Amino acid sequence: MAVEIRELECFLVLADELHFGRTAERLYLSQSRVSQLLQSLERRIGGPLFERTSRRVALTPLGKEFLTSLRPAYAALERVVEAAREYAADTKGKLRIGFQGTANDEILGAVGGFQSRNPNCLIDVCEIPLNDPFGALRRGELDAAVVLLPVAEDDLVVGPIFSRQPQTLAVCTQHRLAGRASIDAEDLAGETLIAYAGPAPGYWRQAQAPTQTPGGALIHRGPDVKTLQEGLSLIAANRGGMIICRPTAALNGRAGIATVPLTGLPDSALALIWRRGEDTPSVKAFAEHLSS
Repeated sequence: MAVEIRELECFLVLADELHFGRTAERLYLSQSRVSQLLQSLERRIGGPLFERTSRRVALTPLGKEFLTSLRPAYAALERVVEAAREYAADTKGKLRIGFQGTANDEILGAVGGFQSRNPNCLIDVCEIPLNDPFGALRRGELDAAVVLLPVAEDDLVVGPIFSRQPQTLAVCTQHRLAGRASIDAEDLAGETLIAYAGPAPGYWRQAQAPTQTPGGALIHRGPDVKTLQEGLSLIAANRGGMIICRPTAALNGRAGIATVPLTGLPDSALALIWRRGEDTPSVKAFAEHLSS
């Protein structure tokens, strides 16, 4: 039969005090309740642990043997509980954060803020492939990742959403749309968009490079790429355009590529994600810095 922790605690205190009244006071129980707990423990063990008379309380040989074995085991259990309590209240060890593309000011600011407030937790930041937003997280190589939305994965939690940015269309300077002041999503009808290769899921790839305009007109699918730099090289070669957010376009400008403001599509947005059921104190603390 399973032994109750309260019974063990009662036994240890009574072994120290050898007095039911003082034991009851220390445990904030009645003397009758102390007796009930002890009797229950003795029934589970199958023998008396104390000799009880009107004048004295003493351990039996069985009680002495049980006490010798129980003390270190109970102390170890207390250490486990205390370590768990410290873990829940503090951030320690290492926090591994992945990001797609470029770590922007919001990500870097959260990294700096987290590190300054949690000096006992070393934060590592690494780039993850643009075409595989979830793989490293699922393999346990990361504790959390900053990825482009949308995210619709049952095993992953979407935390703070941030860095909402307007979209642009990046095209070769020779492209027919390159000189426009702005374009609408319907202007993409009949155009070719460079897409992302797998293993990113289809809905995510479709969001980054749609094959239809909002009105249902066809958009041609161009070559698949794994990285932004691969895509920019194909753009410069006039193999198609890419939809990228305005800050990314500004950071990755190069000769032969023009960026045109694009309306009619949802803004680009980033989110911090982590494995469901693994929102550790470190992950929660980092999420708070991104939310602030």
